[in-house]
Amino acid sequence: MKLLHIDSSVFGENSASRNLTAAIVARLRAEHADIEVIRRDLAAQTLPHFTPVLENSHPCVARNAEILDEFLSADIVVIGAPMYNFAIPTQLKAWIDRILAAGKTFRYTENGPEGLAGGKRVIIASARGGIYSDAAGKASDFQEAYLRRVFEFIGVDNPEFVRAEGLNLGAAQRDAAMAKARRQIEGEARVAA
Repeated sequence: MKLLHIDSSVFGENSASRNLTAAIVARLRAEHADIEVIRRDLAAQTLPHFTPVLENSHPCVARNAEILDEFLSADIVVIGAPMYNFAIPTQLKAWIDRILAAGKTFRYTENGPEGLAGGKRVIIASARGGIYSDAAGKASDFQEAYLRRVFEFIGVDNPEFVRAEGLNLGAAQRDAAMAKARRQIEGEARVAA
């Protein structure tokens, strides 16, 4: 079994999403002794913005193929996705641009698009400074809604979210949000659908 561990926060050890992805991966390692983990830190090894590459010998071709192959070969994908300015970090968007590949993870048919990357478990650790899961905040949520659509588009029917929000609303709120997310990871609460 292969697990692809993606982190995208630029805040290093202070990152809530990195803390949560580490806990998720540790839980999955405990459950599956034979799991092989591949880690990609998108903040430490940034990807350039996606641009067309016209020559097959260009170094970007091999890197893009490696990223796509890592995703396609993974049974489980754990993604740290902090909310930056109502959306995801550009580093994560650059990675997504490389895994949404026509003919590989989706195709167009006469009945519309069809996802080709089903059968994977995708767990997203969502970290947010404010509260966006309530009715007032949903209009500004371009993070989880976008990620849900991306993965459903390529055939992942039920991406799972472990959410810690309100992290910038004071120490007590941050501690409570992180504790709730950790309970979710440990199976004490249902993963947000």
